[in-house]
Amino acid sequence: MTKILLTGSSGFVGSNLFDALHQDFELFGLDITKNGKLPENRVYGWDVLSDLPAVDVIVHLAGKAHDTTNTAEEKEYFEVNLNLTQKIFDYFLQSKAKKFIFFSTVKAVADSVEGILNEETTPNPKTAYGKSKLAAEQYINRQPIPDDKLVYILRPCMIHGPGNKGNLNLLYSIVKKGIPWPLGAFQNLRSFTSVENLSYIVVKLIKEQIASGVYQIGDDEPISTNELINLIAKALDRKPKVWSMPKWIILSLTKIGDILKLPLNSERLKKLTESYIVSNQKIKQALQIKNLPISAKDGLLLTLRSFSKDFQK
Repeated sequence: MTKILLTGSSGFVGSNLFDALHQDFELFGLDITKNGKLPENRVYGWDVLSDLPAVDVIVHLAGKAHDTTNTAEEKEYFEVNLNLTQKIFDYFLQSKAKKFIFFSTVKAVADSVEGILNEETTPNPKTAYGKSKLAAEQYINRQPIPDDKLVYILRPCMIHGPGNKGNLNLLYSIVKKGIPWPLGAFQNLRSFTSVENLSYIVVKLIKEQIASGVYQIGDDEPISTNELINLIAKALDRKPKVWSMPKWIILSLTKIGDILKLPLNSERLKKLTESYIVSNQKIKQALQIKNLPISAKDGLLLTLRSFSKDFQK
């Protein structure tokens, strides 16, 4: 049976990969906590990697996620996202493992996107999170890879799924409170990654001989914020309230917000209305598939309905 090591095994993605993998593979964890789904005697610490059992595949999930409160220092991101990657990748190169799957992020390439983001876009990250992930990618790419090993760098866009809402909390709370969405005049599109599709891709990379490389991960269809508001309303069994207020009024309000330090300011408006479209064509071509298993809308509905249950607890 193929043996797999999951770093960051107790996290959201690690827990979902456990569900997708545990029946067909022998799993081990590498983590700072033993609170995940793996039995405690299967989870190892980072102190002594020589204690790890021999495995066939290493999936490197452990990392410091983007801090939306902007309170984390830049060095914290590099200490985790770069240093841990260096440590586990060096171990991989010396081990008998044949595949290494590194979870990077689209934010290692761009914080904002004009058109469609693809793997040919020159990276220019703006945040400490993105810069540290790119530094980890660059470290991996600088190392000579033996001919009998395969290395995958995955760049997912916003991951969500039951048990994790990604950055959907603000929009969900607006709809739940019955507050109309006033930005209907802005027709932006954003890509999301359903954890079901993410797990499917990882399983395929483990089972099949796919060429090494950098692969962006995202659902097949981008979703507009207006569509997302409608999906949230559907998950709550409510009627959506989308108002298309004239853009000039919204822009005037944000300028006032800039001066008076109000919640709706120019920066917040940009985040709520900008497009961020991620191409997944390269990974689908590599896997020789036309579509991922679950549509963006169905994936979001699964997440949003679980969110509703959480609120009722």
